[in-house]
Amino acid sequence: MNAKRMRLTPLVIAGLFLAGRLVLLAGLPLDGLMGYSDLHHFYELARLPGLAFIHYWVEFPPVFPFLAKLLYLLSSGRESTFATMAAMVFSLALAASVFFFARLDLLVNQCEAPGAATFVFVAILAGIPYGWWYFDPLALLAMLWGVWLILKDRSVAGGLVLGLGALVKWFPLLALVVAWRGRSMKRALAAIASALAVILIVLGGLYLIAPDMTAASLRSQLSKGSWETVWALVDGNLGTGNFGPESERADPQLAAQPMGNPARIPSWLTLIPFAGLGLLALVKIPHGGAREQVAFLGVTWTLFLLWSPGWSPQWVLYLLPLMLLVLRLSRGVLLSLALVVVSLLEWPILLSRGAFESLYLTVPVRTVLVAAMGLLMAFPRLGEHRARSEG
Repeated sequence: MNAKRMRLTPLVIAGLFLAGRLVLLAGLPLDGLMGYSDLHHFYELARLPGLAFIHYWVEFPPVFPFLAKLLYLLSSGRESTFATMAAMVFSLALAASVFFFARLDLLVNQCEAPGAATFVFVAILAGIPYGWWYFDPLALLAMLWGVWLILKDRSVAGGLVLGLGALVKWFPLLALVVAWRGRSMKRALAAIASALAVILIVLGGLYLIAPDMTAASLRSQLSKGSWETVWALVDGNLGTGNFGPESERADPQLAAQPMGNPARIPSWLTLIPFAGLGLLALVKIPHGGAREQVAFLGVTWTLFLLWSPGWSPQWVLYLLPLMLLVLRLSRGVLLSLALVVVSLLEWPILLSRGAFESLYLTVPVRTVLVAAMGLLMAFPRLGEHRARSEG
């Protein structure tokens, strides 16, 4: 009797990934689970009396601080239980991200079953600890889900998802550029309006309840200065983007306290050329189909990261799916692995051991890799003619 072959659908792949991740987490001791993560910081914020944005300020948008408070209450204040529950929530979000990546793979590559890009994505995510050390998987899920909805011409739903994602981290808002590629002005404006509506309703409500703490939370990122970028090297800031102790969060004035050396080149000034490049890309790069639209998001991410005064190594999670979806597989895999290696070298391998001078090496290398990603997405045929000639 011939047994039926199990079809590896996006749901099955996501389920297998989640099962493997939960097995990994179950076998880790607490020290291994916590590792070099921010889980202890999240726990300390969650145990502060009251609610974020209302009774104290935080450096994040409101969704995760409220989720962390819920996990704290469910764990009865035990840090080990809190960390385990948080890691499980992040793993669920990452499994959902795998699901939507696989669906995007079907859409972008016009195939009947998820291809090699999906399995490479799963293989990289399986071992990278950024998937449970930080809450970026929640924002990654919103970005991939929102992009998929927009590509399926569900602009309002996509905007709502991206708006909710922006209340986790602001990054999913970058995906709104996809709404401008190959869609009518009406659909693009619908996506933007629905995203902004979610943000304004939530933040507006919090501001009405507690204007001081809400304003302090929103402006805290502006006082962060520069860290782990070329701009940080120019400013002489050899450190990470961590804020001060949690005990400061009851004073909204401390949210505006400058961190590190001031910028030698103001961010508003550097924004001008990068915004100009973005507008040029918007006009010059052909709209194309789903692949070209996702590629334009990759170009947007590149310009944002080259301009941004700060970088955190876990942000590589947002770049991996774009590279693997858009670039030729050999290029996507090579560039993805290179960025993962450089990110892990930066944190935790070098900076956790106090080797802050290593930023003079890792930052330029990573900057070149990110720039290469943008160039290859903007000009997909770059280097192919030469490769054929040499062949």
